[in-house]
Amino acid sequence: MLHVYRQVVGLKKVVPAVLTFKRENPDRFPFEPVRFVRRSRFRWLRRIWSVQIRKVPPRAFSDEVSSMRAILTADRCRLLHIYFGNNGLFWLPLLRRSPVPTIVSFHGADVHVNLDSRAARRLFLDLFASCTLVLARSESLASSVLELGCPLAKLRIQRAGIPLDVFRYMARRKPIDGAWQLLQACRLVEKKGLEWTLRAFARFLKRFPNARLTIAGDGPLRGLLEDLATRLRLDGKIHFTGFLIQPALLTLYQESHLFLHPSEQTPDGNREGIPNSLLEAMATGLPCITARHGGIPEAVTHLESGILVRESDANELEDWLERLAEDDELRDSLGRYAAQTIAKKFDLTTQIEKLEEIYLSLQRR
Repeated sequence: MLHVYRQVVGLKKVVPAVLTFKRENPDRFPFEPVRFVRRSRFRWLRRIWSVQIRKVPPRAFSDEVSSMRAILTADRCRLLHIYFGNNGLFWLPLLRRSPVPTIVSFHGADVHVNLDSRAARRLFLDLFASCTLVLARSESLASSVLELGCPLAKLRIQRAGIPLDVFRYMARRKPIDGAWQLLQACRLVEKKGLEWTLRAFARFLKRFPNARLTIAGDGPLRGLLEDLATRLRLDGKIHFTGFLIQPALLTLYQESHLFLHPSEQTPDGNREGIPNSLLEAMATGLPCITARHGGIPEAVTHLESGILVRESDANELEDWLERLAEDDELRDSLGRYAAQTIAKKFDLTTQIEKLEEIYLSLQRR
């Protein structure tokens, strides 16, 4: 994930190495060194026994733990940072007797999903007891981690960071003839609330028929969303871009007038931390309409740095689209304060410095 990659490549006071089972998209995410952990040939058994029968998060086998230990020793690693709580659960057999201090960071779905069984909750307690420190990317996620049993003394907030030298503020002009350019950028998955974006846009078109909506990103819901767009008669008014690299996405932020991200909690408990695309859009001064959901209110203050609406409410979303289209002063004010908020709370350089201090403090113990 891009926010993890930004953290890793931005480190300056420590020398990182990435440990993984496999590598994907090396052209998009160039980095060295990458060390490959040996994957057990019996992993098919793990899927059947742990996931399908016992319905608990899978855990590493002894040969995988041995491979990880060997890499840590060979590279003389002094600390292990495991991204995502589900990976922390997987590596519990290592964490219980880790040769180095360990950090596990939580980002969103890894706090809320698949916690129906008591066994899964016991594993989280084991995880918190076994690792040295726990990081959460928002206060909302931190509260959820505490509810799972994490000791307060082990918990820190570590926010995602936005590179402000790339995502710079720019003022926007009101479009001519109501040709509003609306944007949502995200993975096309349920918790992003994309259905409500499409439904609100269909109503917005009745007032502003020259408007356009761009959905930037890809994911399993793309086909269903394209079908919904057809049923709502949005053909020619909506564009699904698929996955975009950062420069192309930045151009979209700069060319758009309004940004939407109406996140919602899914039936299985999946919800956001704070969406990275929302933070990027805010950094460029793009007025944003988003939801009172997860950690989003930690970045967006209603009527100050953005607009907060109820989850799963296309009517309220469309009402605010119309109001912002009509209120130049409010729209401009939201964009300015949004950029200031990101500079104050989510600057990548500052967040990396905080992470490095955490790393170094564990070495000084």
